[in-house]
Amino acid sequence: MFKKINDFLAGWPMTIVGGLFLLASFILPRAGYPAGEKLAWVCVVICGIPLLYLSIWRVIHNRGIAKISSALLISIAMIAAILIGDLFAAGEVAFIMQIGALLEDMTTERAKKGLKNLIALAPETGRVIQNGKESTVPVEQIRVADTVRVLPGETIPVDGVILTGETSVDQSVMTGESLPVDVGVGDGVFSGTINRFGAIDIEVTKVSGDSALQKLIRMVEDAEKHQAPTQRIADRWASWLVPIALTIAILAWLITGDIVRGVTVLVVFCPCALVLATPTAIMAAIGQATKHGVIIKSGEALERMGSVDTIAFDKTGTLTHGRLEVSDILPMTDMESDALLILAASAERLSEHPLGKAIAERAKDMPLKPVSDFKMSAGKGITATVDGRGYRLGNEKYIAEAGVRLHENARTALERLRGEGKASVIVADETKVIGIIALSDVLRPEAADMVSRLAKMNTRAVLLTGDHATAARFFASQVGIDDVRADLLPEEKVGIVNELKRTGKVCMIGDGVNDAPALKAADVGVAMGAMGSDIAVDAADVALMTDDISKLPYLKWLSNATVKTIRTAITLSMCINFAAVTLSVLGVLNPTTGALVHNAGSCFVVLLAALLYDRKYRLFTFC
Repeated sequence: MFKKINDFLAGWPMTIVGGLFLLASFILPRAGYPAGEKLAWVCVVICGIPLLYLSIWRVIHNRGIAKISSALLISIAMIAAILIGDLFAAGEVAFIMQIGALLEDMTTERAKKGLKNLIALAPETGRVIQNGKESTVPVEQIRVADTVRVLPGETIPVDGVILTGETSVDQSVMTGESLPVDVGVGDGVFSGTINRFGAIDIEVTKVSGDSALQKLIRMVEDAEKHQAPTQRIADRWASWLVPIALTIAILAWLITGDIVRGVTVLVVFCPCALVLATPTAIMAAIGQATKHGVIIKSGEALERMGSVDTIAFDKTGTLTHGRLEVSDILPMTDMESDALLILAASAERLSEHPLGKAIAERAKDMPLKPVSDFKMSAGKGITATVDGRGYRLGNEKYIAEAGVRLHENARTALERLRGEGKASVIVADETKVIGIIALSDVLRPEAADMVSRLAKMNTRAVLLTGDHATAARFFASQVGIDDVRADLLPEEKVGIVNELKRTGKVCMIGDGVNDAPALKAADVGVAMGAMGSDIAVDAADVALMTDDISKLPYLKWLSNATVKTIRTAITLSMCINFAAVTLSVLGVLNPTTGALVHNAGSCFVVLLAALLYDRKYRLFTFC
């Protein structure tokens, strides 16, 4: 009950009400209404109760020196001001503390819906085949060695090995790989991945609790638990601020015999400027970043980004656009390139396979030919009659099944395309190969320049991808990344991120569900917000809403500028506090005037933060 009351008083609405009454208590006595001073009691109650609750809670529950916090010092100052009858001073220190706490809460609140979305990927039921009969059962009842049937378009409910059937599986959830993987008898499949085409029967190798998807969920949960918030600067300093403030206040009282001087020391010594320094600067930085299409969800992440010395990149959807496009059209006869493309697009326009769709998209403005007898073989290719003649389009195995042999030029071309990380569709008629169409993910044009700029900032780039090593190395060479780790599952990405963290600060940038654990494990996680999965965005500390990876150097600059602003604000506010303490001991200031000077220091901190909001980023300015 008391906690609910405390939470209600600590919210923005009641804090604003308290601030209005505090302002009235200052203005009305000076306008000829001395009784107006008592209105400060409203602010003392509204802002003081949460302050006392926090300080007492920390004294009871925190260990060791952590019992002494900034809240404790401000509570002592508030109570002392009340005892000598200066209600304005009591309300002022409590009000500023409350504002600082609310601003900090706004900058550190983390979204929790991402984990719920990840859990939602796990299928709830599966089709189990027993004694030749099919029955749908809850996934928790499926056991190792059971046979499970998965129809086209369904999510695979458990990890297993294919017993019968061939298909293409979208494994992007687990590996981030842009291309569906063609699988057949003996190949392994993962829970949470999607069966795109043919029906398959699989033998269960891992039940739901041990599946790859459940491991992914547990990794995100564990990483969330280990993301401890950074202590407030004011609380880190409170262990010596509190005894110093109390010592000076008591000495001032004993030496001068004036208790008002001691109370004034406590009021001006309150670390309200310290409480405001970090959240106001971070709020300003977050506001500026938002103008540039960068969403920063955590003040701690913003602070850490400046010290990052390694950035690990996912490939698909991060360094690349994550969409397939036709990259090469290679006729193997006297046919022209456009004619080969029109032929292939005419045949593939009825296909549901991503490769076929990409070919048809490339030729969408071309005059396509009539097609009949279209047939698709899942995981292999298609046959179709185009303009009255039969053609076969697909992989090498599919073409060989028709008795068509690959000549040397075709084999050389296929080998070269594989070396460049490209997928190939062979086009053949009934007797020979007539051409090859290659498709590739599209590299972001700004990627190479971004990696170069990071190198100038003493930040190295590492590629972590679920793609095959050949494709990964090819793309890495295009952007200037030397350190390449390929064929990675999510848990392997996490392992490498943790390994890199042993020697420095690591930022991970990715876009897929499979990147979520690594984003959580890294010191700073950056997600591609425009096209990335909701789970990746929610797991990350930062989201690039325009998917512009050239913003990474800007993010480092902003982090450094924010930390510099915080340090400057703290230094100057402490100088003001030192001067105010001196004047308090000398009797120049009383609690009310001391509170005003103290308030001026807090306003100075806010002004510095406002200047940060409008600071201009220069391309070659990294500090």
